[in-house]
Amino acid sequence: MTHVLWRGDLIQRSRTVSGVFLLAYALLHFLNIAAGLVSADFMFQVQEFRRLLTGHPPGQILLFSALFTHFSLALWQVASRRTLRMSPAQALQLILGLLIPLQLIQHLIFTSYASSAYGLDDDMPSIILLMWNSPEIWQQYLLLLVVWVHGCIGLHMWLRITDWWSRLLPYMIGLAVLVPSLALAGLLTEGRRIWSVFIRPGNASVIRDSFNWPNNTAFARLYEIYDFAFWLFIALLSAAVLIFYLRRFIRKRKSLQIRYENGTQITIEHGLTLLEISQLNGMPHTSLCGGKGRCTTCRIEITKGLENLAPPSSAEARTLKAIKARDNVRLACQIRPTASLSIQRVYQAKGRRQVHSAQGVEKTIAVLFLDIRGFTARSAGLLPYDIVFLLNRFFDAIVPEITMAGGTVDKYMGDGLLALFEMNSPEQSAQAGITAAGNIGVALARFNRMLASEGEDPVRIGMGLHTGTVVLGEIGTTDNAPRTLIGSAVNAASRLEAKTKELGVELLISDSVVQAAGMVAPQAMLQDFSLRGVDHPVRALPVAQASTLEQLLSPLTDPEATTFAVATDQER
Repeated sequence: MTHVLWRGDLIQRSRTVSGVFLLAYALLHFLNIAAGLVSADFMFQVQEFRRLLTGHPPGQILLFSALFTHFSLALWQVASRRTLRMSPAQALQLILGLLIPLQLIQHLIFTSYASSAYGLDDDMPSIILLMWNSPEIWQQYLLLLVVWVHGCIGLHMWLRITDWWSRLLPYMIGLAVLVPSLALAGLLTEGRRIWSVFIRPGNASVIRDSFNWPNNTAFARLYEIYDFAFWLFIALLSAAVLIFYLRRFIRKRKSLQIRYENGTQITIEHGLTLLEISQLNGMPHTSLCGGKGRCTTCRIEITKGLENLAPPSSAEARTLKAIKARDNVRLACQIRPTASLSIQRVYQAKGRRQVHSAQGVEKTIAVLFLDIRGFTARSAGLLPYDIVFLLNRFFDAIVPEITMAGGTVDKYMGDGLLALFEMNSPEQSAQAGITAAGNIGVALARFNRMLASEGEDPVRIGMGLHTGTVVLGEIGTTDNAPRTLIGSAVNAASRLEAKTKELGVELLISDSVVQAAGMVAPQAMLQDFSLRGVDHPVRALPVAQASTLEQLLSPLTDPEATTFAVATDQER
């Protein structure tokens, strides 16, 4: 697999580098022709500059290497394709890429080769005059235009994933239209000028001699070489097409059929999972975990061909056992058919909502539950608007500490909240949760000092901070499916927060959070808590005042312990 990926990356890089070089050459060629709008002397000066890059052996070697590489990869792309289905932009780019050599052959033979073999003056006015009164002039302009359009499409496909390209795109489109337009104007201007000089009495023979045009015998030889090169190109292209259909025939002989419960039959090749087969062929197939084997929503019943499937892996067997599945039930994301099957999807994708992995994203994050202690008794003597006023002031004081640490408030629950710390790694998430919890303690003390100055009683809180693997997904109806999270880590954090009331502390932080953050808690202070709805006891650190949290923790000396703690929690 690594070899295949490396080879694919090398091919892509070779195509990009050779394509950029050829596009730069086409740009210089267009600008050289556009210089005819100014004068013949300026056109000559631009051509001399262009020759500094491509008029010497190293530059010519680079140019012809880029041309050969790009043409070879175009043929390889035809031969190695699995299907001729492609987007209009891809089809246009491929067709133009194959047309380039067909036209470029003629240009190289009647300019570069004629110059080296017969001494033809290949200055731009000479080449323009040589082709002016024939269709060749338009064929060569169209050649450059084809190269230009092909290169611009390739450049856009290459850079479209970058952030800055979308901002430059309107200007680049304008440039892409302007350059060939100026070149056409320069071609017409210089062509009319040199032709008007050529047709003056007595000038034709002098100009032919000065440009050293080939005689009829030389032209006949050039056409023989062109015919040979043309048919060689046709033979290579035909060979690429033949290889494509030969590979397709071989694959079809090794193919198998998947028949769905609605009668749809799909012919596919070996190697794909059944879920991938459904997705690639437009068959709706539910899979909330994205095909990772973490759920059973993609499960199917095998109605024919079960005996041809390999036995379930240990992970798939555990999952199927958990739901007490029958023997003919399998996970579509885990089986790779090697023979024809007839299947029935257990869950059908219905409604306007598309079921895909974006609705169930699995992450290992820190989760924080916070609640105000004794708020029911406190609010008994307050008017409803006063209650709202107090809660808003409280949240205004503490929520910024969550957001500044990188967390978000997932939901408010009356006098409490649930906060998530979605970071790039479990370590960063745990560190952010610890920072937020400690800063909430500081903000609470500051808020209580303000309440004391107003003659109000202080607010007391309880927080539970835990880390673990959760699934963030859309739950609800088609028209109203807000994002929420599900997982044992959520329940454990909630139960830890409830325990703070019994212990009379502001915070209970699980040891898994501490270790995931790369820190260690005082072992003598850690306690094991049996929490309702949680299978295993959770070891946690009681913190009387959350503002002192970071003072209780110290860096973990063994970096592997962090990975072990997170992995252990995920297994739970």
